[in-house]
Amino acid sequence: MNKASDPGQEELASSRDSKKKKNKNYEKEIGKLQVELAHLQAWIKSSGARIVIIFEGRDAAGKGGMIKRITERVSPRVFRVVALPAPNDREKSQIYMQRYIAHLPAAGEVVIFDRSWYNRPGVERVMGFVPDKRARRFLELTPRFEAAIVESGIVLLKYFLTVSEEEQERRFRRRIDDPMRQWKLSPMDVESYRRWWDYSRAYDEMLRMTDSEHAPWWIVPSDDKKRARINCISHILKSIPYERVKFDKPDLGKRQKRPANYVEDESVRHVVPDVVW
Repeated sequence: MNKASDPGQEELASSRDSKKKKNKNYEKEIGKLQVELAHLQAWIKSSGARIVIIFEGRDAAGKGGMIKRITERVSPRVFRVVALPAPNDREKSQIYMQRYIAHLPAAGEVVIFDRSWYNRPGVERVMGFVPDKRARRFLELTPRFEAAIVESGIVLLKYFLTVSEEEQERRFRRRIDDPMRQWKLSPMDVESYRRWWDYSRAYDEMLRMTDSEHAPWWIVPSDDKKRARINCISHILKSIPYERVKFDKPDLGKRQKRPANYVEDESVRHVVPDVVW
């Protein structure tokens, strides 16, 4: 006699199957996009294009994972990630934009800013590192600065990743409990959790005042990280008018024969031990 099936177990199995299917579809789609990023890279190198991609957003919104998926299959010499630390004393005495200008791309480069000059109207303003008057003046001047970047021939793309209060808290708690994620949780992250509405006001004004025709903000809802990655990378590819560059396959030819007088070196060498697993 067959035992009656447990509805709870059936629901759990169905949920697992659905998650596996979703993950499989995601890996397939992200693989296609990474192939296109490789084609984009070839075009950037051959054309001498200059691209700047800015990623801003809420803490724990998934900026790091987004950037990792963009860069993991391309050359770091073409796709450069810039994540600047807090300014030192010398940099504090400079014009604010000065240290960012130094990282703008040369021909054949993509620069991805993991947070950017928008630190000023964001974390610096909310945490009181800069007076409110100076932060507001910054917001007034930034569209002109970005217009100069675009007029120079650089493609400028700006993305702001959003996340709900509930999802941000869930991700923060995962970081607290997981040793491999604890490094992601900084004192500033904790403050951003406590000051959710202070950041909301600051970001609202930032987006409103610096959204321009030549450098618009693109909002990326990121409660679903995988969907956010697919959506954002697809948008990047559609926003850059690249063409596929023909790859000239090299002829490897024949490997040279071992010389008759070659003697194997017999000096002691330190070989990494094989681990049993």
